[in-house]
Amino acid sequence: MQSEMSDNGSIVFLNLETTGIKTNVCDIIQLSAVCGKRVFNAYILPTCEMPEDAEQVTGFTVSDGALFHNGVPMSTVPLAEALASFLDFLRSSGGPVRLAAHNAKCFDARVLTRELQRLELLPQFEQVVSGFVDTLPLARRLRPGLGKTGYNLKNLVHLFLEKSYDAQNAEAKATLLQELFNNWAPSAQDVDAVTFSTDFVLKEKEQDRNEMVSA
Repeated sequence: MQSEMSDNGSIVFLNLETTGIKTNVCDIIQLSAVCGKRVFNAYILPTCEMPEDAEQVTGFTVSDGALFHNGVPMSTVPLAEALASFLDFLRSSGGPVRLAAHNAKCFDARVLTRELQRLELLPQFEQVVSGFVDTLPLARRLRPGLGKTGYNLKNLVHLFLEKSYDAQNAEAKATLLQELFNNWAPSAQDVDAVTFSTDFVLKEKEQDRNEMVSA
């Protein structure tokens, strides 16, 4: 069943694995998205050094110009090619679509928008994506009272789906995020409340830059 809402169009569930948590500098090393039974997945060789802590969290390492995941060599494509293919995937999802990610506002949307802008793909992206949906505040809105640590994706998957997953696999996380969303069955009003635009991300980025300059 395709995840969609009558007033919102299709919702595509996104997860990124990156070289770190600094949204202004980290590289994307895995980009995964799910819409119903349709799956997009791409691996990208990072241009920056892979920090040791990121290796431990993601399971990705780089050796002799190749990307490995838990010791297994991965077939990679340049980021520009991965993003162009991702745009084709989104177009074929029956746009306009919304991109949903857990903690999208603070992480995934910032990283993705930054790279799309750098590679001059943002106008094409905005033609097919109407906004981002952040499932973190959606979870808090729909299922209050879980405490400070109760809203991480691993806990939500365990609590509502009674499942565990490979925390180092972006495709698995995107798939389970879609399952969570369908389990919660939020109303269009609930989704609207946690939706934000690409312009919002760009304004936040500019504000952060101004704060760094004035600091």
